[in-house]
Amino acid sequence: MRMSSQAQTPDPTYDAQPSSPPTIRWPGLHQPSDAAIFASNEIVIPAPIEAIWPWLIRAELWPTWYPYSANIHFISTSGPDLRDRTRFRWSKFGVPITSKVREFEPLTRLAYDIHGIGVLAYQAWLLTPLPDGTTHVLTQEVQTGWLARIGKRIMPHRLEDKHQHWLEALSVKAQSGPPAQPRPFLKES
Repeated sequence: MRMSSQAQTPDPTYDAQPSSPPTIRWPGLHQPSDAAIFASNEIVIPAPIEAIWPWLIRAELWPTWYPYSANIHFISTSGPDLRDRTRFRWSKFGVPITSKVREFEPLTRLAYDIHGIGVLAYQAWLLTPLPDGTTHVLTQEVQTGWLARIGKRIMPHRLEDKHQHWLEALSVKAQSGPPAQPRPFLKES
């Protein structure tokens, strides 16, 4: 910070800079610099965050519009939406995995870890409203482990390609309106 010459006090106007865009918050074990695979994808969706967020957190519906996810089962909650600390089992790219939501800031941030045979990963989503009513969506994922190292060698751009498809499908869904409300489970008498 620059100091004024007379009183040696900080000059707050000198260092005033525009705020930088928000970024993904990486936990200690999941740093991009240490990962075998790091994927970063983004899109501007012509819809407000309020139209996008419900599709992103309604994990039970992912397989209906993102074909690389399947078999989603909630472990720690009843679903159908993700929330803070939700644990769930699912398949991603055909690999059975278990995840736990690690970051959940409604309408802004969602992140979860991914544990599977040969892979430890972390995927984060960041939604930022734009002045024109659209929304910038960023998703990034890091992967470590022997399966991630093999995947990087034989299919180096697979994760980026599949995540781009996820973002494009999310855009289509968000523009179609919110997901239907889940029907309440009725017990048989």
